[in-house]
Amino acid sequence: MRLATPPVACLAPVLEPPVFDAFGWCESDWLELRLPAGARPTMWDSTSVLDGSDPRGMVFVLHGRCDFLPRELARLHAFGLGLVDEEALAPWGIDDATDGFYAHRVRPRDALWLAADNLNALFWGLHDWAHFHNHGPFEQRAWTELQCDASALAWLWKNRDVIGLASETWEHVRGEAVKLSHERFAGEDMRLDEHLLTAGRLRGLC
Repeated sequence: MRLATPPVACLAPVLEPPVFDAFGWCESDWLELRLPAGARPTMWDSTSVLDGSDPRGMVFVLHGRCDFLPRELARLHAFGLGLVDEEALAPWGIDDATDGFYAHRVRPRDALWLAADNLNALFWGLHDWAHFHNHGPFEQRAWTELQCDASALAWLWKNRDVIGLASETWEHVRGEAVKLSHERFAGEDMRLDEHLLTAGRLRGLC
C-alpha cells in the first residue's frame, strides 16, 4: 500500500548547534509499505511498547542497487513477503542512509520501500523515513528524535483509514512516544514541553 507522508512542520527551535542543517531538503510525499500475508488483523496491537530498541520485523528493502547504502539480505529481517535475493538497508545503517541520501541527493522513495509486520515496526519505519528527509548533525538528539517521532505520529494519523488503525490505538502509541521523549530530554538535562506532542497539534502537522 502507498502511505501519504506529506511534509511535516518543524517543531525544533533555533539552537546552536542547529537541530537540522537541511530540514526538508527533499520534500516527502509517500512511502510504499508491504505487509506479509495475514498480518493485517493482528498488526495494530494496542499494547505495543515503544522502547527505542531495534524494531523486530521492520526493514527498508531496496528497489535496486544503491551502492552508497550499507546493505544486508532483506529476507534476514522481513518474513512472509517471498523475499529471496533482494537487498535491504542494514538496520544499523539509518544514520549512514540519512547522510547518503542528502549527499547524493537521492529521493528516499526512489531507493527504498518499507516492510513491517507490527505496529512498533511501522512507527519506527515512519520515524526513520522522517530522518531521511531532514538532514542534521545529530548533535541535538532529543530534539532530532522528537521531530521524527512527531512526523511518525502525524503520518500514522493521516493514514489511519488506509491501514485500519483505531483512534484509541493511535492515542496509545502517542502516549508511548511522549514517555520516550521525556526520557531523552531528561538525559540531556532538559524538560520536554508536552504541548508539542498533544493529539490536536500532531493531527494538524501535515
